[in-house]
Amino acid sequence: MRILIRTSNSTVTLSSCASMEPCVSDEHFQAHSHAEHTFRRMEAYLRTRKLCDVVLIAGDRRIPAHRLVLSSVSDYFAAMFTSDVREAKQEEVKMEGVDPDALWVLVQYAYTGCLELREDTIESLLSASCLLQLSAVVQACCSYLMKQLHPSNCLGIRSFADAQGCLDLHKVAHNYTMEHFMEVMRHQEFLLLPASEVEKLLASDDMNVPDEETVVAALLSWVHHDAPTRQSQLAALLAHIRLPLLKPQFLADMEANPLLRDSVECQRLVMEAMKYHLLPERRPLLQSPRTRPRKATVGALFAVGGMDATKGATSIEQYCLRRDTWRQVAVMSGRRLQFGVAVLDNRLYVVGGRDGLKTLNTVECYNPRSKSWSVMPPMSTHRHGLGVAVLEGPMYAVGGHDGWSYLSTVERWDPQARQWSFVASMATPRSTVGVAVLNSKLYAVGGRDGSSCLKSVECFDPHTNKWSSCAPMSKRRGGVGVATWNGFLYAIGGHDAPASSLASRLSDCVERYDPKTDMWTAVAPMSLSRDAVGVCLLGDRLYAVGGYDGQVYLNTVEAYDPQTNEWTQLTIAALARITSENRFCLIQPTRNDTSLTKKCVAFTSSRLASNVVSQETSVTQVNMNCSLQDTGIAGKPFRATQVWNSVVDNLHTQVDVKKRRQNLKIYQDCFLGSEAVDVVLAHIIQSKVYKDAEVPRSKAVRLCQHLNDANVFEEVDTNVFWKNKSQAKFKDSSNSLHRFLPTTGTSSTPWIGHIIPRDHREKV
Repeated sequence: MRILIRTSNSTVTLSSCASMEPCVSDEHFQAHSHAEHTFRRMEAYLRTRKLCDVVLIAGDRRIPAHRLVLSSVSDYFAAMFTSDVREAKQEEVKMEGVDPDALWVLVQYAYTGCLELREDTIESLLSASCLLQLSAVVQACCSYLMKQLHPSNCLGIRSFADAQGCLDLHKVAHNYTMEHFMEVMRHQEFLLLPASEVEKLLASDDMNVPDEETVVAALLSWVHHDAPTRQSQLAALLAHIRLPLLKPQFLADMEANPLLRDSVECQRLVMEAMKYHLLPERRPLLQSPRTRPRKATVGALFAVGGMDATKGATSIEQYCLRRDTWRQVAVMSGRRLQFGVAVLDNRLYVVGGRDGLKTLNTVECYNPRSKSWSVMPPMSTHRHGLGVAVLEGPMYAVGGHDGWSYLSTVERWDPQARQWSFVASMATPRSTVGVAVLNSKLYAVGGRDGSSCLKSVECFDPHTNKWSSCAPMSKRRGGVGVATWNGFLYAIGGHDAPASSLASRLSDCVERYDPKTDMWTAVAPMSLSRDAVGVCLLGDRLYAVGGYDGQVYLNTVEAYDPQTNEWTQLTIAALARITSENRFCLIQPTRNDTSLTKKCVAFTSSRLASNVVSQETSVTQVNMNCSLQDTGIAGKPFRATQVWNSVVDNLHTQVDVKKRRQNLKIYQDCFLGSEAVDVVLAHIIQSKVYKDAEVPRSKAVRLCQHLNDANVFEEVDTNVFWKNKSQAKFKDSSNSLHRFLPTTGTSSTPWIGHIIPRDHREKV
């Protein structure tokens, strides 16, 4: 046996092996408690102030210590005592900006490795440990503060973490603030924030709020807390609020708010939002960061069923844009492929499809709130590969295949009567058709008719119960993804021939349809070809999810920004499976802009059936139940097109133009919108002058342009229009306009039209 004795200069080997006995292998001894024992001894030296070679001075406190111990634990002290700096040779070192008690606790930690974390000392401890570069202590303090996060302190912790450079703590505190902003805004910390921090919060897309009105309330409460000082900062902060997405009546109340009334810039921002409501045809030109909704307000995306590696999936998964997470929320009662999906009254409808053996006509309804399923009355026709959409209340099942032939028939579900009925059929049978709603009309895009893929497009008007042809796409598309945004219809991806055809090609191209010009325009293509791609409008971007690239089914995602005409690759969808023949449905809450309204989008990523459904429940026509017994439309809704003939020429000659200008330049564009037209038409109906024929609305529009050019509308008291809601108060303002309109008939009510957004007019 050998015994190793190590000295500073040499190693001596002693052998106890007898010449007649074999030697065993070398042995090594290690004292497991050596470090602990040594540091205990050094701690004892610290407490008795023995062998100390440096004194740390913080405030009025002197703390003796050993350089070697401090340097072995702290990178800060290691750099100080091993470098050629003045402090390396000093016996006393002044520690500026360090809390004396925190410094003493950390010096003890250097000897013991133990630390007590308390709420009353945690901030000074974290600050000192950041300075001394004690990474383990910094991490422990940050973890402690993360556990203490609360709506009443998260802003303070967030600010403190930012000052100390603790990035992880700052991120966690910031995310907590965004997640719980509804509670945070009610606490004192929010009211005491500086304007720069409030600006950062208001500019964030990640704020978890149900609507933009909540953000306005938070801002105004912050300003009210110190109005004399903060009112001058209101305009700069208001610019970060998505004012065009507010409800119209909320905007009207904002204009009358004393805090905003005296600010020219605030009034300009409010008027910008009002024009966004009053001039929907100009919205593509009014896009800005203020028209981009926050992530929490765009709704949730649902992936319904589909095809996994071996069979049809039955699960439903929900995607949250703000959290960027997927989670399973429900399971369908049975297997379905090539079915249709739509959202009606915040419920998810699964319509038709096939179960692998037969084509179905059954309908199921899922309630996300109660997480329950209910069976609805079946369709009259069995359909798979159909398109489904919701238009002005009813739900439509369009085309498809019944197992024997391609269908041109269309069924409509009445949610009030709870029954299906047939409406006018399409001119062309269509399966795997893309369906979407735009401007209160139903569009059927592309698809297959049995012999080839189609590039034709048809449009259904529910008021006339007729289909009409639209301009065809530039390419044939089956399995095309369809979505609408800002008055345009987008056709994305698809295939140009059945898969059995050798000439079949998949498409990456994207076309945009403008209903005003009846023209298709090519826009930026996707990064790769996608057949049966799922397309959805989420916020202000079009998402292309999954699809088939000719070899494999995809779970990749890319997003299209219509404002920049660019596609961006996103993180791979976190689905539990790579889906095929499934449906994606967006349940989008009612936007604060009720003229933008609730939109519900459903789409498919099936190679055999691709649908896009967009429900727009916006009211595009005035709907006021007026008592007009003498006009021939008693008991019917008042619509802008139901007016009497021979109006324009007579009014042109009878208007007594008064060219008095008032300070209404800021409102001039508003009166060129459809609201002023409704004012004139409402007067015409009430005046009971013309009763025979209908006059096109375009003539009334030209009349209003004539009146506007003649400065007639400048006498109208617009303040009353915006600030008052009741009919009685509107009468005073209407009289200014009423004086310029003919009154040959008798009318007990001289006013019907309210110059406020249509969705909020009171019924007369």
